[in-house]
Amino acid sequence: MVFNGDVLSGADLAQLLDFHRSNRADVTLQLVRVGDPRAFGCVPTNEEDRVVAFLEKTEDPPTDQINAGCYVFERNVIDRIPQGREVSVEREVFPALLADGDCKIYGYVDASYWRDMGTPEDFVRGSADLVRGIAPSPALRGHRGEQLVHDGAAVSPGALLIGGTVVGRGAEIGPGTRLDGAVIFDGVRVEAGCVIERSIIGFGARIGPRALIRDGVIGDGADIGARCELLSGARVWPGVFLPDGGIRYSSDV
Repeated sequence: MVFNGDVLSGADLAQLLDFHRSNRADVTLQLVRVGDPRAFGCVPTNEEDRVVAFLEKTEDPPTDQINAGCYVFERNVIDRIPQGREVSVEREVFPALLADGDCKIYGYVDASYWRDMGTPEDFVRGSADLVRGIAPSPALRGHRGEQLVHDGAAVSPGALLIGGTVVGRGAEIGPGTRLDGAVIFDGVRVEAGCVIERSIIGFGARIGPRALIRDGVIGDGADIGARCELLSGARVWPGVFLPDGGIRYSSDV
């Protein structure tokens, strides 16, 4: 079995293997259906679930089935992959195998949870889905809810943590803060009155009092001054210092 590293999936691997073996397939791809398949590799199949084409990010996809990034290969297929150079299975290996009429390639259409984690926005959403129990994972046992706080973190009374927020080891969350769908890595200090929504705060960063961060990414060790407002896709590089009120969108100063 081969897995893409940027996918969060609830696939039943035992069922996928059973499907592969029952069809005596050479290759089986996990497929999922999405609302807009144009940003993904489309994989149409016939009535017997055999793959008939591999279409990489076409503007007019003939199907909503996409490559979910989980494959089962027989050893003879792995032996045919070129060695000593980079190889794209999607653009090179799969089309070559399909052109070989002797290779049986099947698509297993799966309705379980699936998310491409290739963007910060998807990372935040996937993290929240894990915390809230929307995405299944044996790594998170017990009660699921609005927050997951490491035992070594310190959360002040009066702080509000909702939306599947994660708080890492050694982090400090000040009073009056509101964290909604935030990913707070180890050693972060969030000071009083901050609002952080759907954002990633990197290791050891400091967020000053009453700062607002929405849909942003703050790099490791960055220092965000008091009352700064970072909105709509803001990216702060590791170690960057922003002075108090250094970036604001509000009319008041």
